[in-house]
Amino acid sequence: MPTPFAGFFDANDHYTSPPLTDAMVAAAERTLGYALPAAYRNLLKMKNGGVPRRQCFPTAGTYWGDNHVRVVVIFGVGGMWGIDSEQFGSRKLIREAGYPEIGIIVGMTPTAGHDGIFLDYSACGPRGEPRVTHVDSESGDSQILAPDFETFLSGLVDCRPYDQEQQRAMEEFRKRSR
Repeated sequence: MPTPFAGFFDANDHYTSPPLTDAMVAAAERTLGYALPAAYRNLLKMKNGGVPRRQCFPTAGTYWGDNHVRVVVIFGVGGMWGIDSEQFGSRKLIREAGYPEIGIIVGMTPTAGHDGIFLDYSACGPRGEPRVTHVDSESGDSQILAPDFETFLSGLVDCRPYDQEQQRAMEEFRKRSR
């Protein structure tokens, strides 16, 4: 019987960490000071981070997209790209981009660090079930995307309709600009 996360990630191994172990989870939780949600751990057991097949989350929008947030990477645990990595992990990204200290950055958007997807522990504490929040580091704006990680994963959809809508808008703009 397939798991709900089967086929979630594409075949590319970029941003993928080594196969997840319980020891890796325990080490990441100690390093970061937060308990990782079960849905996140279960996803990473299938593939420890990478590029999602469905990348768009419908929402009120961002400064770069008026009706969705695009998630181009879900970070795993361990390795160079893991949330606990000294080189590229959550703590370093939060510090360098000036994000608020609300939890763990687990997803990257196309803006390459100007905004990100967080496991947000601000309402539940470090051992609770975090909500998922989109945070813009430049404006300080944030929006709650989902009450938990499983709901967030279930809400990701194919981006083609958004891309087609943007392409139509650009074509219309070019016609008006001539």
